[in-house]
Amino acid sequence: MPIAKAWSVALLGIDGRVIEIEADLGGGLSRVTLVGLPDAGLREAKDRVRSAVRNSGQPWPDGKVTLGLSPANLPKVGSAYDLGIAAAVLAATGSVPATRLLGTVLLGELALDGRVRPVRGVLPGLLAARAAGYERAIVPADSLVEAGLVDGIDVAGAAHLRDLVAWLKNEAELVPPEPSRSSAPPAVPDLADVVGQPEARWALEVAAAGGHHLLLTGPPGVGKTMLARRLPGLLPPLSHEESLEVTAVHSVDGSLSKSSPLVTVPPFVAPHHSITVAALIGGGSGLAAPGAISRAHRGVLFLDEVCEFGGQRLESLRTVLEEGEVRIARVKGSITYPARFQLILATNPCACAPPKEADCVCSPTARRRYLGRLSGPLLDRVDLRVRLRPLSAINAHDTGATESSETVRTRVLQARDRAAHRWQAHGWRSNSEVPGPALRREFTLAPDATQLLDRAMDRGALSGRGADRCLRIAWTLADLDGEKRPGTDQVGSALAFRERVAA
Repeated sequence: MPIAKAWSVALLGIDGRVIEIEADLGGGLSRVTLVGLPDAGLREAKDRVRSAVRNSGQPWPDGKVTLGLSPANLPKVGSAYDLGIAAAVLAATGSVPATRLLGTVLLGELALDGRVRPVRGVLPGLLAARAAGYERAIVPADSLVEAGLVDGIDVAGAAHLRDLVAWLKNEAELVPPEPSRSSAPPAVPDLADVVGQPEARWALEVAAAGGHHLLLTGPPGVGKTMLARRLPGLLPPLSHEESLEVTAVHSVDGSLSKSSPLVTVPPFVAPHHSITVAALIGGGSGLAAPGAISRAHRGVLFLDEVCEFGGQRLESLRTVLEEGEVRIARVKGSITYPARFQLILATNPCACAPPKEADCVCSPTARRRYLGRLSGPLLDRVDLRVRLRPLSAINAHDTGATESSETVRTRVLQARDRAAHRWQAHGWRSNSEVPGPALRREFTLAPDATQLLDRAMDRGALSGRGADRCLRIAWTLADLDGEKRPGTDQVGSALAFRERVAA
């Protein structure tokens, strides 16, 4: 009974695992059996592959064909195994030699006529193959730009199953990846477009310098959304490792650009308030797919009209904000996705939200009920809270006098460099990542600087978590001021940011 092997990759979140595909040809009635915990889409592969092989001019074996995907206890999801299954069957029948299959990973979905279609997760799949020691990878020709981002592994593209057959027979070469071309990063709106709101602009700068979460409260039209959309322009560009990490999430999600797949600018994700919990944090049938919070990894998650999101959606963010990742358990397995983002919340002060507060018709109870949709535990995780006031006039000279994103970004990068140098030995990159115990034990401030925090905690205005976040903000303010350590002024300013109420 002829047996042949090929290899592909299974994805668990953004982590890949190499899968061995075995094709066994036996006697009996003509049928195809697929084993190894395939999902519904993969179970249909036996029909896709059979038609693709025949329409590519290759014979399909008579009798029973058993296809095994190992490890057998690992769930297999999607259609990326089609190309590997076809190669294993053709090698088992002797139509192609199996020599070149050794050390090669194959990814791609097959159309009925033999065309190789692109699949999701090519980048994390190749990273997993490289880590497992594989030398070559064959991917769909349309995925070559994405596959070319991975160094240390030979990548080639196949547009049709006939191309793979010719390569296995050593009769032709596959399409090599083109040299990577650096494309201009997507344009980000400039902070100079925002008129007025100096306090909110300063809070946005502090948030960018330290990676802090921010709550913007104010009537409609005062610039809450404008400010939030300009935050990515103040953040430092992603490092190469961060870019690959973010690109891997977007590759699994299927939202990569075909022309320039590498994500180099912090992403900005702004879901509508009608989004489901599964779409927000990740989920779905079978193995969970990434949600909006994972697409915002290393970037900004903006929740506009946050009071309309509902308690279940908002409370699902609490653990994620602390841990920087989301773990989703399903019957078929548990998936972990990265989700370290900056959370920007924007809300109106009440349900009627008139442009002028004097025109508000809501009762005090109604205002408290509206803002009460933001729970105390969630607000305790938001570092900065700012109240925006309506503009009284628009001066044509204000726009020219307003600082641009480039000017503010220069100060932000300098503050980030100070923080990164200070925390380098500990592996932290920004002030928001520093654990509270480290701030209280190894980087203790002077007693006179922390007296304000002690008083706030004594009167119940500040929790232990809130005190830690005040310390992080104080270090960010010190970095912006060029000071080595926070003093009373920085701690007082940090506490003022925390004690601002939304109402």
